[in-house]
Amino acid sequence: MNLNSSKINSFLKKKNFQKYKLSPLKGDASFRKYYRLKNLNKSFILSHTDKEKNLNIKTYEKISTILRKKKILVPKVFCSDFKKGFNLIQDLGNKNFLNIINKSKNKFFIYKKIIFLLFRIQKINSKSFNFLPVYNFKLLKIELDLFFDWYLPGVLKIKKNKQITKLREVLLSVLKDLNCKNNTFVHRDFHVSNLMNKSNQIFLIDFQDAVKGHIAYDLASLIDDVRIKTSFDLKKKIFNFYLTFLRKNKKFNISEFNKIFIILTVQRLFKIIGIFSRLSIRDNKKKYLKLIPYTWSILRERLKHPIFNEARMIIRREIDPLLK
Repeated sequence: MNLNSSKINSFLKKKNFQKYKLSPLKGDASFRKYYRLKNLNKSFILSHTDKEKNLNIKTYEKISTILRKKKILVPKVFCSDFKKGFNLIQDLGNKNFLNIINKSKNKFFIYKKIIFLLFRIQKINSKSFNFLPVYNFKLLKIELDLFFDWYLPGVLKIKKNKQITKLREVLLSVLKDLNCKNNTFVHRDFHVSNLMNKSNQIFLIDFQDAVKGHIAYDLASLIDDVRIKTSFDLKKKIFNFYLTFLRKNKKFNISEFNKIFIILTVQRLFKIIGIFSRLSIRDNKKKYLKLIPYTWSILRERLKHPIFNEARMIIRREIDPLLK
């Protein structure tokens, strides 16, 4: 879409923003396009999509209202057009926590602040989010299959065979046996690029794809963020800091939580490799392929858990030779 799009011009005219200067912004991995509207000292962010369901914008507004009532900082929504896919929101600037943490000498201090935010979000009564889809086996399976549908055949050129079929079956079996409570708000992309810094406060963005799931998922998104390289020592410190809050519950089982965390982060990492491959092949966004090697490095560490012994052996035989 170009800046002279009649749809954009029509929306801006309808909302009396035609005198604002419009400039494109770097987008995310979705179909959404982002623009900055600026006029003197006022500035707004305009998002638009032709390809996603209008439900996403409505969901965004519902979630925004709930989070704001609970004092979670999110961008203000000024106006929307559900039919045409527009959303005009508060401009938080360009300073996200990816840049802040990369430049920081005390990364753990910043991550602790983010963990506090995560806990505040997870404390919100899950009934408030009953309109969200549940992160059940069916959805986890669809996401896992991105790895088998796009990465293996599209990037590695691996044709479907008995061993690849077996790998999928083994991973699905682990997911199917996953017994966890899907009773909390899950952002689904809770990483430092989706956390903005404004006036030394943390703002949460891009939550339109949220679901109801397990508390470990957003923790996994934060700790095993593939866009920022962090040591496994730091990952462990963040994980243990999160556990200090959960240990207050006498019924909390650390071993069980750790297992759920590992399973969910493994599923997520396979999904990410699949998404990056699809972006490269389908959308010609080749830059995402550069993130796959680091994603694999995290995935290999997580696959060391005994529950993935069989999957790890198949990967070693069928996939590793091609990666080398």
